[in-house]
Amino acid sequence: MQDGKEERDHVDRLRAQWARELPDLDTEPMAILGRAYRLSNLVRPSIEETFASFGLDRGEFDVISTLRRSGPPYRLTPTDLYTLLMISSGGLTHRLDRLQKAGLIIRERSVSDGRSSVVGLSEKGIALAESAFRADMASEARYLDGLGKEERAALAALLRKLLVSLEAAERGDPA
Repeated sequence: MQDGKEERDHVDRLRAQWARELPDLDTEPMAILGRAYRLSNLVRPSIEETFASFGLDRGEFDVISTLRRSGPPYRLTPTDLYTLLMISSGGLTHRLDRLQKAGLIIRERSVSDGRSSVVGLSEKGIALAESAFRADMASEARYLDGLGKEERAALAALLRKLLVSLEAAERGDPA
Protein backbone atom coordinates (compact mmCIF):
# COMPACT_ATOMS: atom_id res chain seq x y z
CA MET A 1 0.00 0.00 0.00
CA GLN A 2 1.10 3.49 -0.73
CA ASP A 3 -0.33 6.53 1.05
CA GLY A 4 -3.20 4.44 2.41
CA LYS A 5 -4.19 3.35 -1.10
CA GLU A 6 -3.64 -0.04 -2.66
CA GLU A 7 -0.88 -0.01 -5.26
CA ARG A 8 -1.83 -0.55 -8.88
CA ASP A 9 -0.14 -3.21 -10.98
CA HIS A 10 0.26 -3.73 -14.70
CA VAL A 11 -3.12 -5.44 -14.99
CA ASP A 12 -4.87 -2.57 -13.18
CA ARG A 13 -3.37 -0.17 -15.70
CA LEU A 14 -4.51 -2.33 -18.65
CA ARG A 15 -8.01 -2.62 -17.23
CA ALA A 16 -8.19 1.15 -16.73
CA GLN A 17 -7.21 1.69 -20.36
CA TRP A 18 -9.87 -0.76 -21.56
CA ALA A 19 -12.46 0.81 -19.26
CA ARG A 20 -11.74 4.15 -20.92
CA GLU A 21 -11.87 2.69 -24.43
CA LEU A 22 -14.69 0.16 -24.00
CA PRO A 23 -16.62 1.22 -20.89
CA ASP A 24 -19.38 -1.32 -21.53
CA LEU A 25 -17.01 -4.32 -21.40
CA ASP A 26 -16.42 -6.15 -18.12
CA THR A 27 -12.68 -6.84 -17.83
CA GLU A 28 -12.90 -8.80 -14.57
CA PRO A 29 -11.41 -11.94 -16.21
CA MET A 30 -8.18 -9.97 -16.71
CA ALA A 31 -8.03 -9.35 -12.96
CA ILE A 32 -7.42 -13.08 -12.45
CA LEU A 33 -6.32 -14.67 -15.71
CA GLY A 34 -4.32 -11.64 -16.83
CA ARG A 35 -2.45 -11.66 -13.53
CA ALA A 36 -1.83 -15.41 -13.78
CA TYR A 37 -0.41 -14.90 -17.26
CA ARG A 38 1.71 -11.94 -16.13
CA LEU A 39 3.02 -13.87 -13.12
CA SER A 40 4.00 -16.76 -15.37
CA ASN A 41 5.85 -14.43 -17.73
CA LEU A 42 7.67 -12.70 -14.88
CA VAL A 43 8.94 -15.86 -13.18
CA ARG A 44 9.65 -17.96 -16.30
CA PRO A 45 13.11 -16.47 -17.01
CA SER A 46 14.29 -17.19 -13.45
CA ILE A 47 12.96 -20.75 -13.58
CA GLU A 48 14.64 -21.36 -16.93
CA GLU A 49 17.89 -19.84 -15.60
CA THR A 50 17.77 -22.20 -12.61
CA PHE A 51 17.40 -25.23 -14.88
CA ALA A 52 20.11 -23.93 -17.24
CA SER A 53 22.51 -23.74 -14.28
CA PHE A 54 22.09 -27.54 -14.11
CA GLY A 55 22.64 -27.94 -17.86
CA LEU A 56 18.92 -28.51 -18.55
CA ASP A 57 16.21 -26.76 -20.46
CA ARG A 58 12.65 -26.70 -19.14
CA GLY A 59 11.53 -29.65 -21.26
CA GLU A 60 14.44 -31.82 -20.16
CA PHE A 61 13.76 -30.96 -16.53
CA ASP A 62 10.10 -31.90 -17.04
CA VAL A 63 11.14 -35.37 -18.19
CA ILE A 64 13.61 -36.12 -15.40
CA SER A 65 11.36 -34.62 -12.72
CA THR A 66 8.41 -36.70 -13.95
CA LEU A 67 10.55 -39.82 -13.69
CA ARG A 68 11.90 -38.81 -10.27
CA ARG A 69 8.50 -38.09 -8.73
CA SER A 70 7.12 -41.38 -10.08
CA GLY A 71 9.03 -43.06 -7.24
CA PRO A 72 11.37 -46.03 -7.27
CA PRO A 73 12.45 -47.51 -9.61
CA TYR A 74 12.03 -44.17 -11.46
CA ARG A 75 10.90 -45.81 -14.69
CA LEU A 76 8.01 -45.11 -17.04
CA THR A 77 7.06 -46.11 -20.55
CA PRO A 78 7.47 -43.47 -23.25
CA THR A 79 3.68 -43.46 -23.65
CA ASP A 80 3.22 -42.72 -19.95
CA LEU A 81 5.80 -39.96 -20.19
CA TYR A 82 4.35 -38.12 -23.18
CA THR A 83 0.84 -38.48 -21.77
CA LEU A 84 1.90 -37.04 -18.40
CA LEU A 85 3.91 -34.27 -20.07
CA MET A 86 1.17 -33.52 -22.62
CA ILE A 87 3.60 -33.46 -25.55
CA SER A 88 3.87 -35.38 -28.80
CA SER A 89 5.78 -38.64 -28.99
CA GLY A 90 8.19 -36.95 -31.43
CA GLY A 91 8.84 -34.13 -28.96
CA LEU A 92 9.52 -36.67 -26.24
CA THR A 93 11.90 -38.68 -28.44
CA HIS A 94 14.01 -35.57 -29.05
CA ARG A 95 14.21 -34.86 -25.30
CA LEU A 96 15.01 -38.48 -24.49
CA ASP A 97 17.83 -38.52 -27.03
CA ARG A 98 19.45 -35.48 -25.40
CA LEU A 99 18.98 -36.84 -21.86
CA GLN A 100 20.41 -40.24 -22.81
CA LYS A 101 23.43 -38.59 -24.43
CA ALA A 102 23.97 -36.64 -21.17
CA GLY A 103 23.82 -39.88 -19.16
CA LEU A 104 20.72 -38.85 -17.23
CA ILE A 105 18.35 -41.57 -18.47
CA ILE A 106 18.55 -45.18 -19.53
CA ARG A 107 16.31 -46.75 -22.17
CA GLU A 108 15.65 -50.46 -21.78
CA ARG A 109 13.39 -53.12 -23.23
CA SER A 110 10.42 -53.83 -21.01
CA VAL A 111 10.85 -57.02 -18.98
CA SER A 112 7.10 -57.67 -19.12
CA ASP A 113 6.70 -56.88 -22.84
CA GLY A 114 9.72 -57.22 -25.08
CA ARG A 115 8.04 -55.13 -27.78
CA SER A 116 7.96 -52.00 -25.64
CA SER A 117 10.60 -49.96 -23.87
CA VAL A 118 11.01 -48.31 -20.50
CA VAL A 119 12.74 -45.04 -19.70
CA GLY A 120 14.50 -44.81 -16.36
CA LEU A 121 16.66 -42.34 -14.53
CA SER A 122 20.33 -43.12 -14.10
CA GLU A 123 21.93 -42.45 -10.71
CA LYS A 124 23.24 -39.20 -12.18
CA GLY A 125 19.71 -38.34 -13.38
CA ILE A 126 18.17 -39.03 -9.97
CA ALA A 127 20.69 -36.74 -8.27
CA LEU A 128 20.34 -34.00 -10.88
CA ALA A 129 16.52 -34.06 -10.83
CA GLU A 130 16.50 -33.67 -7.06
CA SER A 131 19.14 -30.93 -6.99
CA ALA A 132 17.47 -28.94 -9.77
CA PHE A 133 14.05 -29.25 -8.13
CA ARG A 134 15.38 -28.14 -4.74
CA ALA A 135 17.03 -25.10 -6.35
CA ASP A 136 13.85 -24.30 -8.28
CA MET A 137 11.68 -24.44 -5.16
CA ALA A 138 14.12 -22.19 -3.26
CA SER A 139 14.05 -19.70 -6.14
CA GLU A 140 10.27 -19.77 -6.50
CA ALA A 141 9.74 -19.41 -2.73
CA ARG A 142 11.42 -16.00 -2.88
CA TYR A 143 8.67 -14.78 -5.19
CA LEU A 144 6.14 -15.41 -2.45
CA ASP A 145 7.91 -13.33 0.20
CA GLY A 146 5.34 -10.55 -0.23
CA LEU A 147 2.56 -12.80 1.07
CA GLY A 148 1.98 -14.08 4.58
CA LYS A 149 1.39 -17.76 5.34
CA GLU A 150 -2.41 -17.37 5.49
CA GLU A 151 -2.45 -15.32 2.29
CA ARG A 152 -0.45 -18.01 0.49
CA ALA A 153 -2.85 -20.69 1.70
CA ALA A 154 -5.90 -18.66 0.64
CA LEU A 155 -4.43 -17.90 -2.78
CA ALA A 156 -3.46 -21.55 -3.30
CA ALA A 157 -6.97 -22.69 -2.32
CA LEU A 158 -8.65 -20.26 -4.71
CA LEU A 159 -6.34 -21.15 -7.59
CA ARG A 160 -6.93 -24.86 -6.90
CA LYS A 161 -10.71 -24.31 -6.98
CA LEU A 162 -10.46 -22.49 -10.31
CA LEU A 163 -8.13 -25.11 -11.78
CA VAL A 164 -10.32 -28.01 -10.66
CA SER A 165 -13.32 -26.42 -12.39
CA LEU A 166 -11.35 -25.75 -15.58
CA GLU A 167 -9.91 -29.28 -15.64
CA ALA A 168 -13.40 -30.73 -15.14
CA ALA A 169 -14.72 -28.63 -18.03
CA GLU A 170 -11.80 -29.75 -20.22
CA ARG A 171 -12.69 -33.39 -19.49
CA GLY A 172 -16.34 -32.67 -20.23
CA ASP A 173 -17.44 -33.38 -16.65
CA PRO A 174 -20.76 -31.83 -15.65
CA ALA A 175 -20.46 -28.78 -13.44
